[in-house]
Amino acid sequence: MTVQWDITQAPRLKGQVAVVTGATGGLGYATAQGLLARGAEVILAGRNPAKGAAALERLRVACPDGTVDFMTLDLASLHSIADFTQNLSGRTGTVDILVNNAGIMGVPRRQETVDGFELQFGTNFLGPFALTARLRPLLCAGRNGARVVTVASLAALEGRLVFDDLQARHSYTPFGAYRQSKLADLILALELDRQARQHGWPIHSIAAHPGWAMTDIATSRSTSPQGLRERLLRRATRVAFTLMGQSAERGALPILFAATAPQARDGGYYGPDGWGERRGNVTEAVVPPAARDLQLAQRLWQVSERLTGTVLS
Repeated sequence: MTVQWDITQAPRLKGQVAVVTGATGGLGYATAQGLLARGAEVILAGRNPAKGAAALERLRVACPDGTVDFMTLDLASLHSIADFTQNLSGRTGTVDILVNNAGIMGVPRRQETVDGFELQFGTNFLGPFALTARLRPLLCAGRNGARVVTVASLAALEGRLVFDDLQARHSYTPFGAYRQSKLADLILALELDRQARQHGWPIHSIAAHPGWAMTDIATSRSTSPQGLRERLLRRATRVAFTLMGQSAERGALPILFAATAPQARDGGYYGPDGWGERRGNVTEAVVPPAARDLQLAQRLWQVSERLTGTVLS
């Protein structure tokens, strides 16, 4: 299935509340702009209030009739996630669309979140897991069922879950940790779909990836490379993305498709249709075998509930 799809084909979203994490730039900003253009009330969730204010200003110029706001959320902090969900519950009774987009990539040296998790695994996966778990009452409160879109990556194809060392305390490589976190994200989306059907939750869980989208993720959260080899790798990555990738706006299309399109199926995974799924129109993406492993998913689910102190089952 490949479709020549853009946001103008999405249904109107008036009256719906959408939360987009990491929405002050890149894919998150493009996703938020698309949802806002279709009439959703959009909440930008991010760590940096100054970037949030700048994003709000740009969006209000682009969509002067839209309703958009910023709320502080640091996915590397379980305390921040709890505060965000409590504050959000005080202003809305439902969340109709949740886009788990925020993430970091290729942190050169192993770092930890405030809760002691390896930074990429904690930010890219455990944070979204805890956020989705805490928002489940609001997600289930909508009339037509909420959509939860988890943004994975082509890196998931080479990902491996190392349960004996999930926090990479014994062995850390920047992109090994990133691949693990994005495989975990894809498993989150597929297992959430199974859990929703098992428990009768009105939640539609769908995954998407942007292909090779030109964003600033590689330099976010002070991830400047250390050493000649890492600097050369980053430079080569930028050149490759420039030559064979696509814009953030094009990269956001599979995400927006998953968040809005009637033909997006529960438990689906969408990305670009070009060579290697790096760029192009929206299509069904390749799911790595590890993401379909039910025992692996159940084990990750149990570990994640224990680590985050949240229940999503």
